[in-house]
Amino acid sequence: MEIFEYKKRDAQGNETESARVFYECSGSGPAVMLLHGWGCNHTFWRPFAQVLARSYTVYNFDLPGFGQSSEPMTAWGVNEYVEMLEAFVAAHCPGPVSLVGHSFGGRMSIIYASRNPVTRIALVDAAGIRPRRTLGYYRRIYTYKFKRWLVLNVFNRPELFEQWRAHQGSADYRAASPRMKPIFSKVVNQDLKEFLPKIQAPVLLFWGEKDTATPLADAKIMEKMIPSETRLVVIEGAGHFAAFIEGKEQFAQEMKAFFGIEDGVAATAGEGLNDAK
Repeated sequence: MEIFEYKKRDAQGNETESARVFYECSGSGPAVMLLHGWGCNHTFWRPFAQVLARSYTVYNFDLPGFGQSSEPMTAWGVNEYVEMLEAFVAAHCPGPVSLVGHSFGGRMSIIYASRNPVTRIALVDAAGIRPRRTLGYYRRIYTYKFKRWLVLNVFNRPELFEQWRAHQGSADYRAASPRMKPIFSKVVNQDLKEFLPKIQAPVLLFWGEKDTATPLADAKIMEKMIPSETRLVVIEGAGHFAAFIEGKEQFAQEMKAFFGIEDGVAATAGEGLNDAK
């Protein structure tokens, strides 16, 4: 594992915080960034990194807050994670990069590609489409706020509130450390639809049909809103980790075709996508 010492700076160039970002680098050729999902780490991508490394220089990250990398010192949103990636690319890669992002890594890929030159992007059960809020959602939110007010202001029992709050939220939220919890809340509440029309590179969407974390409907929205050449591959009966479990063999084949790897020669922009059709 190698280390990138990231220095976050403000508009005046002053350092505001730092993070140690661990990553693996393999292969040679044009650069590919592998970005894992929330709660995961670089090991999820290792089998595919080996495939891509035949023709590419592959950077496989532990994103800040996961694996061996340090947690952000403040409550980062997706934009702060992308700024870290932009700083890494500026320091290590001379030309446009390719992106492969699963779930949260897909969020990063969408924003990065909307404002930087990119060769190609694989969005794998990617997050970024905020679900329509139902009446039940707002009922839960206001019930939570009322209970918080009651316990803290009427009964003055902050310790009771903390015990109760520890059992609320999604499994990812409950599993997060105290510093990562506000980051999770900030990330999942950001809708990225506004960035999709700005993507110009070829896109491969790889999805599990039964994904409940990022439903197939999200992929179809992305397919419709991304103006560049886009292809959607759906794995029947698979869930949020289709690329790593039920559809891992097909995913490997799709990746080789998309990246033009089968003959050992890296493809030009868009070539791999056409071959995969």
